[in-house]
Amino acid sequence: MLAFRMLQMLTGMAPSVMNAAPSDYLDVSDLKAVAAGGLVREDVLDSIFDISDIPTVFLDMIGTDGFKNPYSEWTEDKLAAPSLTNRRVSGSDVASTDNDATTANGKRVGNHAQISTKEVMVTERSQNVDVIGRSDEMGYQTSQRLIELRRDVEAICTSQGQASVQDDNNATPGQSATLGSWITTNKDLGVGGAVPGFQTGTKLVTAQTAGAERALTFALIRTQIENVYTLGGNPSVLMSVPGVTKRLAEYLFTTPNAAAPTANVNGTGAGVAQVSQGYIDTFKTDFGTLMQIVPNRLQQTYTSIGADPDPVVANVYGIDPQYWRLGLLYGWKVEPLAKLGLSHRKMLHVDWMLKAFLERANFLIADIDPTLAVTAT
Repeated sequence: MLAFRMLQMLTGMAPSVMNAAPSDYLDVSDLKAVAAGGLVREDVLDSIFDISDIPTVFLDMIGTDGFKNPYSEWTEDKLAAPSLTNRRVSGSDVASTDNDATTANGKRVGNHAQISTKEVMVTERSQNVDVIGRSDEMGYQTSQRLIELRRDVEAICTSQGQASVQDDNNATPGQSATLGSWITTNKDLGVGGAVPGFQTGTKLVTAQTAGAERALTFALIRTQIENVYTLGGNPSVLMSVPGVTKRLAEYLFTTPNAAAPTANVNGTGAGVAQVSQGYIDTFKTDFGTLMQIVPNRLQQTYTSIGADPDPVVANVYGIDPQYWRLGLLYGWKVEPLAKLGLSHRKMLHVDWMLKAFLERANFLIADIDPTLAVTAT
């Protein structure tokens, strides 16, 4: 107590000051409360975090190809069915009615090109101020818009109902037919759905139309895999929206076929059962080939014609990537535009089309409700 009294005498502080409450002291909150923004500098990490940079899984799995005309064509062909009456008399001549004397001409199909763009406009001031997370605002915005442009093309390519349209150089932009509109040979549609496909008379691809919503069954998948395999194809990717692939994986995880005993390393003995852990992303078809399950977060759902008040459905694609190409007239371009006053401008653009070199090597299961469980049949 004596020491405390001496401290008061030496400092000249009144007892009320020595006993002041913490709220009476100058604190950070007081500095922040100073009018017009406060006096405390912001502590902001000089980085930008974004989870929307989603891979373009379909574009990444297929190759690219060029074209030199806004309407590009290619040809399909196929071998004749095996003949069970292929026998001839020794020394006989060739007749024009013989099956093996007939030359097939195949099929000629095509698609129209589509121009997709993004614009970047940055003021002189925003280009020169100190901005969080980037040193060059125009460079940052350009890279972001380029990612968005590729995402747009991915979403369009995997969409359900886009037909091909010829650009009239006036009011109607060109349009590329997409996955859902191309696959006509091997398909299973909801009630009322249709996929007319390529029309030889108009040289246009007609859009897929929606049917009634339904649940996906593994029997539907097996049937379409068999249809493609019978024609000579080997689809290796099953792609759909995440809700569908998740429920397919859940079904495969719980089916008895998900785990099977295998032999040990030298091929003898009973072996150990291989137990699935959490998620199945690949399954073996009835024909010994492997099919990978690929969720596509950029593939869009669409509205069915069913009675459900919110009938959102999706396509399920069985894909052989070697028969698809993203056609590019000149690649992905970034071009500076003329400076307009105190602003900088750039245009990002791509002139593209989806090329379906052999649609019958793929399959389509349409109008699937992503919220319904996958069943066996």
